[in-house]
Amino acid sequence: MPKELKYKRVLLKLSGEALAGDEKHGINAKTLENICDKIKELVDLGVQVGIVVGGGNFWRGKYGYNMERTTSDYMGMLATCINGLALQDALESRGIFTRVQTAIEMREIAEPYIKRKAVKHLEKGRVVIFSCGTGNPYFTTDTAAALRAAEIDAEVILVGKTIDGVYSDDPKVNPNAVKYDKISYLDILNKDLKVMDSTATSLCRDNNISLIVFAIDKPENMVKAILGEKVGTIISN
Repeated sequence: MPKELKYKRVLLKLSGEALAGDEKHGINAKTLENICDKIKELVDLGVQVGIVVGGGNFWRGKYGYNMERTTSDYMGMLATCINGLALQDALESRGIFTRVQTAIEMREIAEPYIKRKAVKHLEKGRVVIFSCGTGNPYFTTDTAAALRAAEIDAEVILVGKTIDGVYSDDPKVNPNAVKYDKISYLDILNKDLKVMDSTATSLCRDNNISLIVFAIDKPENMVKAILGEKVGTIISN
């Protein structure tokens, strides 16, 4: 008997650091394999999966000390493409048809982002990886995740973090930080909780897209979330 899905079209937001594993830089092969094994499970269940991946494991804007901000941000966008191609290769080695779409054209290695093509790929059971953020400097891949989720009508954004949910404070610094099982977007903004940047949070709130924040070091949580099990923190209106 097939399992009942709570969500059928999702946007998975992965940070670049999530792919680095314990090495904190570059791509950890085992970590990549573990994440892609669980993405395959989602696809095998019949879930339509879009992915927005960051590039912080190679480059972050803050690395560009004394560098013009736009240049540094474009370098970060190129880093997201490296991660996107790595995800594509790992998924296709598992028999999952995959497309990388980029907000900055680089036709020799990926498709340019076109919403209608992305949706068609999803409907055909292909995983679509959205790279290069929004294609604009000064916008993070968090904002890109919220934007792409709205454009493809994703039912939920799964946010893989290095901690297992949303806390009142950084639990790595404050052992008394309280974990939230559920929280509203308004509270996220008012309490200035660092889940996603404020632009992305507002975009999700305005388009009524729920987020589930979970620990990426346990990628099986994304499967549990899709099946409606209690995982991490749910953020909604």
